[in-house]
Amino acid sequence: MDEKKLLLGQTLRFSGNPFLEGLNVVHHETFGGVLIESGKIAEVGERDILRKNHPDAVVEDFGSKLIVPGFVDAHAHYPQTAIIASWGKRLIDWLNTYTFPEEMKFIDAAYASEIAERYLDLVLSNGTTTVASYCTIHPESVDAFFHAAMSRQMAVVAGKTCMDRNAPDGLTDTAKSAYDDSKLLLERWHGLDRLSYAITPRFSPTSTREQLEALGSLWKEHPECLMQTHLSEQTDEIDWVCDLFPEARDYLDTYEAAGLLGSGGLYGHAIHLTDRERARLAEVGAATVHCPTSNTFIGSGLFDASGLMSSGVKVALATDTGGGSSFSMLRTMAAAYEIGQLRGTSLHPAQLIWLATEGSAQALHMSGQIGHLGRGAHADLAILDLESTPAIQQRVAIADDFWSSIFPTIMMGDDRAIHCVFVAGTKRY
Repeated sequence: MDEKKLLLGQTLRFSGNPFLEGLNVVHHETFGGVLIESGKIAEVGERDILRKNHPDAVVEDFGSKLIVPGFVDAHAHYPQTAIIASWGKRLIDWLNTYTFPEEMKFIDAAYASEIAERYLDLVLSNGTTTVASYCTIHPESVDAFFHAAMSRQMAVVAGKTCMDRNAPDGLTDTAKSAYDDSKLLLERWHGLDRLSYAITPRFSPTSTREQLEALGSLWKEHPECLMQTHLSEQTDEIDWVCDLFPEARDYLDTYEAAGLLGSGGLYGHAIHLTDRERARLAEVGAATVHCPTSNTFIGSGLFDASGLMSSGVKVALATDTGGGSSFSMLRTMAAAYEIGQLRGTSLHPAQLIWLATEGSAQALHMSGQIGHLGRGAHADLAILDLESTPAIQQRVAIADDFWSSIFPTIMMGDDRAIHCVFVAGTKRY
């Protein structure tokens, strides 16, 4: 029988969405604890009560450090790990100059495995315990990623990226091979251990109508899977889509017409949406994914997190590495705050942390399983040092409440703020 573990420290958990329900759904314990049994959270509460009720538990006391759910990164490209922070221009130039040449290398299973291992170690060191990642068109890239995640007991989402036009020959498949490869990979990996498969057309410019329809058919056959793609990231990209799909009402319609719009859809970026697109995303219960460091790095625009949330659209948060400029969800939260400021909306620290945990888990259809500090959730946890650098420490010294003490870590924190990380109750970093 697995031993019981009792982690002591400050705790922060949510019983609802602070965007819609306010701060009354936020629960902070200065002297809290988390009881872990068999890799899952058995109880969260006051430390003295937990110690009294579970005298047989092995105790690890983190003092004033903060225990939060492990971060959930809802949109990333693990094959772009090696090219993160490459000097770039606009999206299409960046893909042609950096992304496509690097992704060509993933036909080599050994290279794919090397990058998958490196990537997951990097995200764990930044407090991230779940990611939804695009792979490349090569099945080897999917196998490598899932093998690496399973060896770390991580809950991840991933899929073979499908492209049958407007990409180099070494990175294109066909409508049939995209369907066949995706189906084979789905049947091999989906639901194994903590792994989930996502049907993955890169975006409409690199897929013909036939390929989009083939993947839409596959999703209809396997509605238990998620579907991930890109939507309305840049204005010139939207113009390109209009040229390629003159019959479509808008960008979203290119997916909708192919059967690629639904509640399990993850639509990365979604910056320049029409009113119809917003309404349809809300109506079907789909999720948009905010990628703030990527949006500023490539000059895409300002995502409307609060506006989309208030219109009933689900919103998740993501690094979008390597278009995004950091593996850190703390840095991503800081960038989301900055973009909110530019839009005239000041996001509260509670809202930022919710987006990086509960909000992203909800988008991935894993509410209550990950990104959640509550009974029954997997014990995927990040322990944050709220005084990790001299600059942060001197600000915290004059903090007059909890939010003033955590906000400097959100804005200035990096991997030094990650004291340790648990995945399914096992310390992995």
